[in-house]
Amino acid sequence: MRRRAQSTFVRPSLRHPARLVPLAFLGVAAVGTGLLSLPISREGSDAAEPITALFTAVSAVCVTGLVTVDTGTYWSGFGEVVIAALMQVGGFGIMTMASLLGLIVSGRMRLSDKLVTATETKMLGLGDVRKVVVRVALVAICVETVVAVILGLQFRFSYDYAPAKAAWYGIFHAVAAFNSGGFALYSDSLESFVTDPVVILPVTIASLVGGIGFPVVVELIRRTFKPSKWSIHTKITVLGTGVLLAAGFVFYLAIEWNNAKTLGPLDIQHKIQAAFFSAAMPRSAGFNAVPTGDLRPETWAVTDILMFIGGGSAGTAGGIKVATFFLLAFVIWAEVRGEPDVSVFGRRIPHSTQRQALTVALMGVAAVACGTIALLFASDAPFDQLLFEVTSAFGTAGLSTGLTGDLNNAGQIVIIVLMFAGRVGTVAVATALALRVRHRRFRFPEERPIVG
Repeated sequence: MRRRAQSTFVRPSLRHPARLVPLAFLGVAAVGTGLLSLPISREGSDAAEPITALFTAVSAVCVTGLVTVDTGTYWSGFGEVVIAALMQVGGFGIMTMASLLGLIVSGRMRLSDKLVTATETKMLGLGDVRKVVVRVALVAICVETVVAVILGLQFRFSYDYAPAKAAWYGIFHAVAAFNSGGFALYSDSLESFVTDPVVILPVTIASLVGGIGFPVVVELIRRTFKPSKWSIHTKITVLGTGVLLAAGFVFYLAIEWNNAKTLGPLDIQHKIQAAFFSAAMPRSAGFNAVPTGDLRPETWAVTDILMFIGGGSAGTAGGIKVATFFLLAFVIWAEVRGEPDVSVFGRRIPHSTQRQALTVALMGVAAVACGTIALLFASDAPFDQLLFEVTSAFGTAGLSTGLTGDLNNAGQIVIIVLMFAGRVGTVAVATALALRVRHRRFRFPEERPIVG
C-alpha cells in the first residue's frame, strides 16, 4: 500500500515536468536574495534593503540585467560574485532545463514524429540527459573563457587595470554576455567602450551564441557547412535571427544617424559598430553602448518589438522566441495564400504546434499589456517609457531608459513578476501545452463564426 501511495503521489509531478522550471528558479532566487541581504554583500557596513536584494537576485537569476542600484559601486566584491554566480546558474539552468524538457516533450510524440525528428537532428535522444548537461557546460565554459581572456587582456594592457581587476572584469562581463545577464560593473554599462571593437565585438558574439539556443549551437557546430541538413527549428531560428539583426541594424543606423546624443558624434566605422551592437542587445543581452534614454521614440518602438521577440528556444535569451514569431509569420503567409497546410522548408507544421505558438505569443502580449497597466498605477512616467520597461522585463532584455531606479516598491514588484514570468513562463507554458495534447473520441459539429 505504501509503494502504491508513493507512486500515486509522484506521478502527477512526472506528468507535469514543466513545474520544475519555476520551482527551481524560485529556489535559486530565494537563496540569492538571502546572500545579497547579508552586510558582506554591500559596500559599507549596512545591509541591502530587502526589496533591492530581491530585485537584484531575480534580475540576475532570470538573466535580465535591470537594476535599481549601480552594480559596481553598491555591491561589494562578494556581492558581485553572488550576482555573477546567479547569472551563471540562471543561464546554464534555463539552457539545460529547456533542452531536457524538449526531450520529455519529444518522448510524448507519435512514433512517426519521433522518426522524422531523429532523422533530421541526429543529435538528442531520450537517454541523453547526461550528454545534454555536459554539452551545455562545455559550450558555456568555452565561450565564456575565450571572451573573458580577450576582455581581461584588453582591460589590462589598453586601460591599465591592475591584473586582478582586469581578470575579474573580464570574467564578470563574459558571464553576463554569454548568459544574456546584462549586468555591468560600469555605471554607464558599456558606453565608455562604444569605439573599442575588442570589447564590443566579443560581447556581441557571446550574447548571440548564448541567445540563439543550445540545440541550434550544437547543430551548427556539427553541420556548419551543411545547411540543407539542418533541422527545421535550426533553419527557422538562424533565418529569423539574421532577419531581425539586419532589420534592427538598418533601423538603428537610419534613425539614430544624426542623433547628437547617440550615434551622431561617432565616425562612420563606429556608427556601424554601435548600430550592430545595439541591434543585437535587445535580443536579451541587456548591455548598451549608447544612452538608451536618449534614443529617439521611433528607436524605442523598434527596440520594444525586438525585445518582445527575444532569441532562440533553449537559450539564454527571453521573449516569445524567434521560432515562435516566425512560425506565426508562416501561418499568416499560408492563410493569405489560401494554403490548407503551413509548410516550411519542405516540412508541414502540425496544427498543435501552430496553436502552441499562438498561445505563447498571445500570453506574452497579455503579460506586457497587464504589466504596463499595472505600472501606470505605480508610476507617473510617460507611457512609452513604461511600455519599454515592461517589455524589457518580460523579454529579460535588461535595457532601460533610466526609469528602473525611480520606481517605488510596487513598481519594482511588478517588474520582478514580469522578469520571472518572461524568463521561465514561456518555457514552462510551451512545455505544459505540448504535454497536455489530448485525443478525443468525438468531435462537435463545425460552424464558422465571422472573423474580421
